[in-house]
Amino acid sequence: MNDCLFFGSNKLPKLIKNEPYEITKPIQFKFENEFEFENEKQIKQISSGIFSTIFLFENGKAIKYLKDSKPNPSEIQIENIQKVTVGYRNAAILTSEGNVFAKGRNINPDNSNKFINISPLIEDTNDRIIEDIVSGYSSIYLLTSNQNVYGIGSNLSNQLGLDSKTLKKTEKPILMMKNVSKIFSGTSTSAFLLNSNQELFGCGFNRYGRLGLETKETKIQKLTKIQNIPKGKIIDIQSGYSHSIMLIENEDENQNPKRKLYSCGNYQYNGLGKDGHIYEFTEIKSSLFENDDILDFSVGESHNLILTSKSKLIVFGNNDYGQLGTGNTNNQLIPIQIELPELRFNEDIFNYHISCGFNYKDLIKLFERKEFCDISFKTENGEIIEAHKLILKYRLNQIENQIEKLQEIISKKSTKESNQIFEMIYSNNSKINPKLYSEIKEIINLNEKIEETMKRIYLNENENEKDFIIERKEKQYKFPKLILITRSELYRGMFLSVTEDKSNKVTDYSELNFSIFVENKSNPFEIKVHKSILSSRSPFFNESLRQESLSISLNQFNKKEMESILSYIYYGNISFENQENLIQLLEISIYF
Repeated sequence: MNDCLFFGSNKLPKLIKNEPYEITKPIQFKFENEFEFENEKQIKQISSGIFSTIFLFENGKAIKYLKDSKPNPSEIQIENIQKVTVGYRNAAILTSEGNVFAKGRNINPDNSNKFINISPLIEDTNDRIIEDIVSGYSSIYLLTSNQNVYGIGSNLSNQLGLDSKTLKKTEKPILMMKNVSKIFSGTSTSAFLLNSNQELFGCGFNRYGRLGLETKETKIQKLTKIQNIPKGKIIDIQSGYSHSIMLIENEDENQNPKRKLYSCGNYQYNGLGKDGHIYEFTEIKSSLFENDDILDFSVGESHNLILTSKSKLIVFGNNDYGQLGTGNTNNQLIPIQIELPELRFNEDIFNYHISCGFNYKDLIKLFERKEFCDISFKTENGEIIEAHKLILKYRLNQIENQIEKLQEIISKKSTKESNQIFEMIYSNNSKINPKLYSEIKEIINLNEKIEETMKRIYLNENENEKDFIIERKEKQYKFPKLILITRSELYRGMFLSVTEDKSNKVTDYSELNFSIFVENKSNPFEIKVHKSILSSRSPFFNESLRQESLSISLNQFNKKEMESILSYIYYGNISFENQENLIQLLEISIYF
């Protein structure tokens, strides 16, 4: 078997046992179980989603890793596999006979882990031979031999090119467009279709300008022609959560093929190194691409990998879980090259999709950012360390004058030791400095998991702690702003813009200070929340809360939906009544 490298999140599913959850440098990957064909054939393709990874071999056989699956890995019992594609919670397999087998909650609600043949579900019996497939976030796209494109799955963000108000999802393929030569998608709720005249069309989610349509409209309901695309042959387009990358091929002065990358969308992930989001496809320029050509690239939710003809692996974007392979977890705004072991390379890149679920790092990052701090501590050498009153209140043991006792301890410790104390409080990890922990364990509560702390904050009925309101009908919901910052990028962005105005500065973030109005416009329901928590965990709130406002209206959502989303933002938990309710919540979560 040819060599395969792995780096990034090693948790859901755990692909390499006896290795940490975060692998920040490329290591060699080997299958744990033995398969008859594994050592005889080369790996042809690797495709990953949030909870599954599929390896396709040259002989048409495939191996799958699934979250909580036994045995894991296991062989897929489908013959003559030509291509595999894995989305957020769906997957599809194309066979050499032109059949497509797919799985997922939006595909087969009765058994979401079972592959079913969806080709016979196409209404036109003369249009059931499939030539290509791609998966999006919660949809699958099929290109037939007659050059027609069908979509199946979710349409909540108009990613099937239809109004989501009239069609939220479909379990049967529906015709999207005729005379199409190529289809593209990615880990997103967007679709790109290239017609026979080499005109590019897009639809679906467009936050941060991800579709390259030069508009700030969030959702594109119908397939819309993308203007001003770079000249040349479009080789591939892939979308992440808030950005897209396009590979274009032209000829150089010697008439040799030359490929270039273009991107648009969120400036944090598009590799352009510019402030502000980009709403049209713009060339990614780097000296790393000089005298070299691009063989392949892969886009994750918020990170990117590029493989060149000289076997250089170039990376940029989000790196929270080490998915860039740089040896650390620092994000990269512009492309950099990473070191690789001496291995034999296939042109495919192993790109593992990262989940945005709850992780203790959420609080650690809040402490590192120093955003919305409302309490200060002076160390032994006179340096000031800022922290968050709300977090300390719940993370310290319930003893009298707990804050004062912590201040006394910090005043006798060095800056390094003081920072370690706060890191233990925010991360629930006594191993940071076991000796120091033994001195302070009387006041620090490390017996409670972070998510349980967040849940107590969320469910606490003390109105004085809640400084953000979400209203719905005749009821108010109140939340601590700080929690919203911790769990939502959207809210973090909104509240940061508010605090820049000295006249409107909020000084105590341990209280609720923002309102969300939901449901009926004439008689909305108010929910009180914490701006700080929401803005750190949701791109939607991060963008929306930049306005100097103390409330926001989300009338398209009902009470239960908003309560479920907020419980997830606060402490990583969503409750659902049935499978249909779960699917709806998953699709709504894309919005935030």
